[in-house]
Amino acid sequence: GLTMAERTLVLIKPDGVQRGLVGHIVDRIERKGYTLVALQLRTLDAATAQEHYGEHVGKPFFPNLQKFITSDVVVGMELVADSAIDKWRSFIGPTNTQKAKTDAPESLRALFGTDGTMNAVHGSDSVGSVKRELGFWFDGDSKSKPMKTTAQIGRAHV
Repeated sequence: GLTMAERTLVLIKPDGVQRGLVGHIVDRIERKGYTLVALQLRTLDAATAQEHYGEHVGKPFFPNLQKFITSDVVVGMELVADSAIDKWRSFIGPTNTQKAKTDAPESLRALFGTDGTMNAVHGSDSVGSVKRELGFWFDGDSKSKPMKTTAQIGRAHV
């Protein structure tokens, strides 16, 4: 059948960055056949996190998510592949790490996540989200602050 190349946004969340998993995750992405077209490291502030996770603002878990996503550097990537959005969603597995370990043991969240919030990676869930999130990461003006984290500064002296 006819396949369509699609773009998607992927984030490696602070837990993935702190645990030194960026290389492992990028390696799996490339071996899966995705083309990496853009990559940026950022530290998100509270307002930016709210903008990025707009659909979750007001939900009981949001304050925790916001605190977590602003706690350290986040890696944002633009990937291209046929049916990239759906393929990526199944590749990362369910949001909750425990569910991922049970239902999709080979998924990135099963392999690298630690709980419901700290699940290592994010993937856009629809064409609309992709457009909004990619615009926010790569096409618009960066509203993010310069990167600085204690973890990063600590690692520099190793």
